[in-house]
Amino acid sequence: MHVLILGGTSEARRLAELLHATPGVTPTSSLAGRVASPRLPPGEVRVGGFGGVEGLTAWLREHRVDVLIDATHPFAGTISFHAARAAATAHVPLLALRRPGWVPVEGDDWHDAGSLEEAARLLPGLGRRVFLTTGRMGLAAFAALDELWFLVRSVDAPEAPHPARMEVLLDRGPFTLDGERELLRRHRIDVVVTKDSGGTATAPKLTAAREAGLPVLVVRRPPVPGGVPVVSDPEAAARWITKRLHQGDSPTTG
Repeated sequence: MHVLILGGTSEARRLAELLHATPGVTPTSSLAGRVASPRLPPGEVRVGGFGGVEGLTAWLREHRVDVLIDATHPFAGTISFHAARAAATAHVPLLALRRPGWVPVEGDDWHDAGSLEEAARLLPGLGRRVFLTTGRMGLAAFAALDELWFLVRSVDAPEAPHPARMEVLLDRGPFTLDGERELLRRHRIDVVVTKDSGGTATAPKLTAAREAGLPVLVVRRPPVPGGVPVVSDPEAAARWITKRLHQGDSPTTG
């Protein structure tokens, strides 16, 4: 069974590890190529886009893919919809692997935004020294906020357009609670902006913000395409795949 994993996340790497050790399953991981030095999973790896729905459909057929797994970042919405259309066209079963989103707890001061643009509109009413952790690709949404100061954390250096008053911190999770506490204190942060990425690698900033009494502006994640089954962890995805391998068409959502 040939499984194509649309990846780039820690969950995708873990799934590739599980499938690489499963007899009868050959995983291929596809990375978007947006990170200069990605952490490579075991097995075959391809880097770069497919050329839209038509390109992905052709790749599925040419490489005889039996199962397609969308394990992309929760905010990589375009590729998820391309995957749904390509899988339907090529008649390839599709499963989405999505880590659960974050849930506020007592003491949190969270403010929801439906997009980065909405977050930028709400931000001036919440603070002046911003810890911006939404990644380097969406900084243009905040570029006009000249009255605010930004600490931007990303894996690779951002490119313009971006906020004029900005300090860049190049780093990659997982992050520690003590480290996040010190970062907020040292930079005198008074508001945190994040996408609802979920998972544990970057969650300590939420705890640190709660302890400091800081507002957190949370950008809601886009929905998974309708009709696509979803599991929340790599082990459930591996079970879904091996059930198809051994029992045929009896998928579960795990």
